[in-house]
Amino acid sequence: MEVEIPDKLYFKIGEVSKIADVAPHVLRYWESEFSAIRPKRANSKQRLYRRADVEIILKIKALLHGRGYTICGARRFLASGEEIPQELPAPEKLNVSTCLSRIKNELRRVQEILAEKK
Repeated sequence: MEVEIPDKLYFKIGEVSKIADVAPHVLRYWESEFSAIRPKRANSKQRLYRRADVEIILKIKALLHGRGYTICGARRFLASGEEIPQELPAPEKLNVSTCLSRIKNELRRVQEILAEKK
């Protein structure tokens, strides 16, 4: 999910919306939920996002839309300062047999753990 961010100092909400591929109202909502996103306000009261804000927005989108985190979980993940792990491919790139074999392996490991506890 490598997105190219133009080399600019400030971005308007419409530009950020296109870069992140989310609606402007979603960005405004994320502002209220994530304290890390704090766009500057122009004299016209228009939001001006910095490059750092755009990068955080892209991380939030990856966590919420790509990894299935909740808002609260994404907030905790960002607070921990960890990097988003890249070991799993995007869900649309997995085929059904790969998913099923991974699930089967995980269930076998759970079964082994439970058998050891008896």
